[in-house]
Amino acid sequence: MTSQPRAAREPASGAGPRPSTIQDVAREAGVSRAAVSKVIRNAYGVSEHMRTQVEAAIDRLGYRPRVAARAMRGASFTLGFEVPQVGNDFLTMIVDGATEALSATPYQMIIAPLGRDQKSDVAINSLADRQVDGIVAISPRVDPAWLDRIAEHTPLVMIGRHDRSDRYDTITGDDRSGADQVMTHLLELGHRRITHLTIHPSRPEPPWAGQAGDEPHVARTTVYRERMLAAGLGPSVVHTLFDGSEAHAATRALLASPEPPTAIFAGNDTLAIGVLSAVAEAGLDARDVSVVGYDDVPIARHPLVSLTSVDQSGTTLGREAVRLLLERLAGRTEPVRYEAPAVLHVRRSSAAPREP
Repeated sequence: MTSQPRAAREPASGAGPRPSTIQDVAREAGVSRAAVSKVIRNAYGVSEHMRTQVEAAIDRLGYRPRVAARAMRGASFTLGFEVPQVGNDFLTMIVDGATEALSATPYQMIIAPLGRDQKSDVAINSLADRQVDGIVAISPRVDPAWLDRIAEHTPLVMIGRHDRSDRYDTITGDDRSGADQVMTHLLELGHRRITHLTIHPSRPEPPWAGQAGDEPHVARTTVYRERMLAAGLGPSVVHTLFDGSEAHAATRALLASPEPPTAIFAGNDTLAIGVLSAVAEAGLDARDVSVVGYDDVPIARHPLVSLTSVDQSGTTLGREAVRLLLERLAGRTEPVRYEAPAVLHVRRSSAAPREP
């Protein structure tokens, strides 16, 4: 007699979908429960063949370690925050807003920072495996379908991705409006050689990466290209890594080119500070190279920096993320999409270009 495929077995009549257990994974992979546990714990002595076998079964079943135990134990009163960078002032603003919103609740925050070469799913998985009651993830570069599977068992709020999901909430800034304000400002000042310096889009391996315009930097770059072409100008996009030192090096190369830009639109303020540093080192000022950033972090407002930047209220994003997550924990199931307004604050780092 042919049995029904293990991954497709239905729960008892009248019951909802049952979360997979470690026993289900062991049965699916054809190994013992102890072997599955070893793979999950990354224990010494696990062969690559067994690891591949077990991990494939975990993916097919959507298994989250100890999810059933969490259901029996009740609330942990902890919320997980996946943070893609440590030391980024804008992300600190988001965490500060979330901390403020949690101050009057019994919940504590667990932060899972992402290593430089680590994939986002590692941090989100680690939070789910620690039995947090809900997760806030800040612009992770992962497959939306994978996020849907996580959200089936753990309430999830995404910050900084323009996704549309029936299973998790999303919070973004109005990236198109913010980038449009930057370009209007620079074009009205009279700039024509405008370079957009931004971070690399998602790694190209997953077929979904960067294709739906889901990332803030993708949306801002799209608007930049549209406005440059509409003005009859050639777009110039330079990709770099997240930190200011990379932006500094990229700016030095731009300034040494035969036709250096008269303005640089940086994808965030961390990059913009690196750009400003290179401009100052070259003995130039805003009339030579105007610099505009994005996020309006506290250092942008310092009188010695005076960076023109787009404010999308990082603290508000953090507060809203906690509000939506607590609503999810209280029973709301309908998805919510929250978009914060973007406002350009003009300061001394941008000016009309010098007359030729």
